[in-house]
Amino acid sequence: MAVIDNVKALLGIEDEDKKLNIIITLTENRLKALLNVDTVPSELEYIVTEVSIARFNRIGSEGLSGHTVEGESLTFKDNDFDSYADDIQAWRDSQESQEIGRIRFL
Repeated sequence: MAVIDNVKALLGIEDEDKKLNIIITLTENRLKALLNVDTVPSELEYIVTEVSIARFNRIGSEGLSGHTVEGESLTFKDNDFDSYADDIQAWRDSQESQEIGRIRFL
């Protein structure tokens, strides 16, 4: 199942393809930049799914760090990828350990 299908299923929406595609593309691009790769590794695709859902749910509240109405309080993180920092670092570490075992000929 593609990331877009996962996101739509979890959000219970059908007619938001354009917005979701933009959010997913931006999320994938940000994760690729963090990992310094050309494609998101399949083992980290769940990050794209979960961050895309969080971003979709924040549409209309971009830039808001906190909001309180009648006792209900909402607070948003500055960086959507903070929750996944350990997973991202573990992936990087596994890639580095694989690189150590390789020999490069120049």
